[in-house]
Amino acid sequence: MSHIVHDLIARGDARIVNQPEQAPVRHQVESDRNFGLPTALYGVTIACYLGFLLVVGSAFANPVLAIPMAIIVLLIAAFFGVPAIWTRLAGNVSEPATLGEFETKGIMTNTGRLSAGEASAQVLVLPVLLVCWGLAIAVIAAVVA
Repeated sequence: MSHIVHDLIARGDARIVNQPEQAPVRHQVESDRNFGLPTALYGVTIACYLGFLLVVGSAFANPVLAIPMAIIVLLIAAFFGVPAIWTRLAGNVSEPATLGEFETKGIMTNTGRLSAGEASAQVLVLPVLLVCWGLAIAVIAAVVA
């Protein structure tokens, strides 16, 4: 590419301009650490994961499961706690959307804008199915035993 520029300069077709004395500093990366979803949606997700652990833990109550269940609870707390702390770091000017804003505006994704219902369905489908699966396994275990 630079040899093309040299050819343009040699022919006299290139225009050389001086660098501006002081260019303004541009910050192209904004520190928006918010994920655009209301906090209540994260709360429902956490409740579903903990509900699954409650159902499975009570269906298969065994002292041996105490440590794995405690580890899983700590992991869930870390998975949601670290991003919650991350969104509250200094320099983050955005705040999570309220439920009303989320209902009216929806959320923009890579594939286009989603309404609140569509986005909620995408976020909550796995946690709700996990709770349903835990309930099904608990019923099957109770019937078989």
